[in-house]
Amino acid sequence: MSLVAGRGPLSADPAGWFSPPLPPDVVFVEPHPRRIQAIKDGHPVVDTEHALLVHRRGHALGYAFLADDVAGLPHDPVPEAPGYVRVPWDAVDAWFEEGRRLVHYPPNPYHRVDCRPTQRRLRVTVAGTVLVDTAETVAVFETSLPPRLYVDPALVLTDVLRRSDTVSYCNYKGDATYWSAVVDDDVHADVAWSYEDTPPESTPIQGLLSFDETRVDMVAHLPRPLR
Repeated sequence: MSLVAGRGPLSADPAGWFSPPLPPDVVFVEPHPRRIQAIKDGHPVVDTEHALLVHRRGHALGYAFLADDVAGLPHDPVPEAPGYVRVPWDAVDAWFEEGRRLVHYPPNPYHRVDCRPTQRRLRVTVAGTVLVDTAETVAVFETSLPPRLYVDPALVLTDVLRRSDTVSYCNYKGDATYWSAVVDDDVHADVAWSYEDTPPESTPIQGLLSFDETRVDMVAHLPRPLR
C-alpha cells in the first residue's frame, strides 16, 4: 500500500481531489531515514540509513539507494532522484527495515490502521445459513481502503467454517488465515479471514474474523464514500 495504491491521493481513483489537478505522471520522492538492509546468500549487500522512498503511480512503493550503496547488485537509475538507483525486490533473498523483515514492498509511513470497537451491525449469510448477526464489531479504518468490520469468533457459527490452504500477507496486519464455509456438503471457499499474530497497531483484531462480501450475502452498516 502506498500513496499511489487503493484510493490514495496519487492513485488512479483517489478518494479526494487536488485543486488544481496534478499531472498524471507525478512522482513523489522523499528521504526515508530508517536503516534498510538487504541479505543475499547469507551476507548483507545493502546496509544504509540514506534511502529514499519513491511513490510512483502504477507501481508498488519502492526504495531508491545511492549508487555506491548497492555495488554488485542489478539496479536501474531513478530519473527523479539523480545519483540514486532502484534495486529489483527479488534481486536479494531478504529485505529488512529497522530489523523487521519485509514482504513484497516497504511499509508506507503514511499508512495507518485504526481498529475501533463499535456498534455497527454485521449480518453474514451463506447459502441461507446465518453465520453472524451482531452489532458487537470492530471497525477497521485503513488508509486508502474501504472500512471493514471484524467480529469475535464467539459470535460466529464457526461449526461450518474450515481452514483453507489460502494465505496472504499484509505489512500492517500480518499473515492472514482463510476460512471456507461448508453448508449442506457444499464448500464455499475463502468466505472469511483472520490474523492470528498481528503487529502492535492491529492487535485489536487479532484472532477476529472478517468476511468477503463477494463470496457471502452481507449487510455491513459502514459509512460509504461520497462518490
